[in-house]
Amino acid sequence: MTWLDENSHVRSIRAGAADLNGQARGKRVPVRFARKIEKDGMRFPLSVLNLDIWGEDVEDSPLVFEVGDPDGVLRPTERGYVPMPWLATPSALLPMWMYTEEGAPFDGDPRHALARVVDRFKARGWTPVVAFEMEFYLIDDSGKEIQQPKSPRSGKRRPGAEILSLRALDAFDNFFNDLYDACEAMDIETEAATSEVGLGQFEMNLVHVEDALKAADDAYLFKMLVRGLARKHGMAASFMAKPYEDYAGNGLHVHFSILDKDGKNIFADGSFEGTEELRQAIAGCLRGIPDLALCFAPHDNSYERLVPESHAPTGICWAYENRTASIRVPGGSLAARRIEHRVAGGDVNPYLFLAAVLGSALTGIEDQMTPPPPISGNAYEQEMAQIPDTWELAIDRFEHSFLAERIFPRLLIDNLVMTKRQELLYLDELSDEEKLELYLDTV
Repeated sequence: MTWLDENSHVRSIRAGAADLNGQARGKRVPVRFARKIEKDGMRFPLSVLNLDIWGEDVEDSPLVFEVGDPDGVLRPTERGYVPMPWLATPSALLPMWMYTEEGAPFDGDPRHALARVVDRFKARGWTPVVAFEMEFYLIDDSGKEIQQPKSPRSGKRRPGAEILSLRALDAFDNFFNDLYDACEAMDIETEAATSEVGLGQFEMNLVHVEDALKAADDAYLFKMLVRGLARKHGMAASFMAKPYEDYAGNGLHVHFSILDKDGKNIFADGSFEGTEELRQAIAGCLRGIPDLALCFAPHDNSYERLVPESHAPTGICWAYENRTASIRVPGGSLAARRIEHRVAGGDVNPYLFLAAVLGSALTGIEDQMTPPPPISGNAYEQEMAQIPDTWELAIDRFEHSFLAERIFPRLLIDNLVMTKRQELLYLDELSDEEKLELYLDTV
């Protein structure tokens, strides 16, 4: 019996894929057409995965008028159907990814970009084990200025940030109960939820999985779910990197280790320092930060988060058990040695982000790179190379990066650069209020 047979109450299907900005692009179809989509896929312009943040064509894109704006074929991913609990009518999402007319994976599809990196690991008999930490704000955006929502229990607004506060979590107990239930229904394995530094800011940890594509799918679907469910509860939810000028931004951290063909963690050897492969992977991640910053900070607002003393890294460095570093080796069991990449904001495309992280780590191992010594103390107070601090610089570095070409297809690099240059041009014309409205519950 199929998923649709078991869920005969579902009335409509959303079939779609993630574009380069991580936006879901697709179609709404009656459920009676679902079998045809499963079998034949769905024709869709290739250019739709290369739209700007407003959903507009990228000017002079080689995918549009130059070649007649041809179709590709969206085909279902291995994920299968997932329910959409934030909608009033029973509905299901069928995640897709893009192929060419000839049946080849489309180079402009961000999920295929991650699959290419995973294939490089598979060729070595290795499996990345990945977990995301997702930060977001719950926001009352009903007025002229955004503010933390009123507690559904007391009707009052929290007067200040409450780090790791159970009271703050309990104030939104109904929302989090629904969120956990929805994650279970969507096969998104979640662990702890915590109250974070900002007003109305929370974090939820996703479980480590031995499937990088599923991990990225989970992060992509989680963002969609949280935004939709918050609206159902009368609020907005935002993964925007820096929605409030005076409070911490939203990060999206990833933890990863690598298993060999025998299931052994190649980063662990029983010592505190870990293996040579651990240090090589760290060196690759450090090398990738300046060249791949566009994957970690893809929007104009992203760079407002990457400032000193803001709970976001600014220096390119690594350390054991130090949250001021951009690359951290967490404490805990020596057998579970892993890397935490702390640069990205919550506004990233999870597929491009994870491809950049895993791709740079693997390149470090392939090239037997050596990292500098780990730092100790406050990274903000030390002299070191800095993460690109402007959007324009990140775009330029990504366009001309040899490392980016080892990880991403040239078509994707060119398309992303064109997209971001177009956004850079038009965002210069917007006020801060207009930028906030654009990004708040979009990214």
